[in-house]
Amino acid sequence: MNALKEDVDSRINFYGLISRLMITEVDNEFINTIEKNETLMDMMPNFRDWSKKKELSQDELIQGHYNADYTSMFLMHMVPYESFYTRDDQMIESGGDNPVVALYNALDFRVDTSVARVVSPDHIGVELEFMYMLNDALKKALDANDKEGVIEILNVQEGFLKDHLLNWAPMFLINMKRESRTPLYHDGSELTLDFLLSDYEYITDALKELNN
Repeated sequence: MNALKEDVDSRINFYGLISRLMITEVDNEFINTIEKNETLMDMMPNFRDWSKKKELSQDELIQGHYNADYTSMFLMHMVPYESFYTRDDQMIESGGDNPVVALYNALDFRVDTSVARVVSPDHIGVELEFMYMLNDALKKALDANDKEGVIEILNVQEGFLKDHLLNWAPMFLINMKRESRTPLYHDGSELTLDFLLSDYEYITDALKELNN
C-alpha cells in the first residue's frame, strides 16, 4: 500500500481544487493557490499565459471575467447536475429520490445546499467534494494500515466514478470547455476530465493489486 500512501495527499489536494472550482465563484485566495503551483500551471497553459493577466489587476479579472464566466455557465446557460443528464425527462431531482443522496447518507456526507448555493446534491462540485471526503477517509485507513478499510473505500470510489461522475460529467465538462469565455474554466474543464479518467484507472489498478 506504499504507492497509495504516497499518492493520497495529491489526490486529496486535486479533488479539493476541482471541487472548489466547480462549486462557486473564485476569490483571490483560490487564484493565488493555483498560480503558486508551477506543476498545476503547466497543466493549464492557456490560463498561465493569458495576456489579460498582464493588463488587469487580479480583482478586475475575478469580478469582470472569472466570476462572470462562472455565472454564465453554472447559473444561467448550463445545468451542472447529474439528474439532468441521466433522467429521461431531464428534470433535476433535488429530493430524497436522488440516488446520490442515499449514498451520501450511508457514508455520513451531509450537503447544505443553501450554503453551497446548489439546488440539488448531485451538483458536479458536490460530487467532486464527495470524492475529496472519500480520499480523506482513505488517508486515515492507510495511516492505520487497515487494508480491508482501504479496499472498501476504493470500491466505493470506483463505483461512484463509474455509476455517477463518469456517467455524466464528461458531457458536462466538454460543454463547459466549449462555452467557457476565460482560460481558467477552459483549462479547468479539460484538467478535471483528464484527472477523473486517470483517477478511475488508478483506482481500478490499485484494487487489482490489493486483491491479488
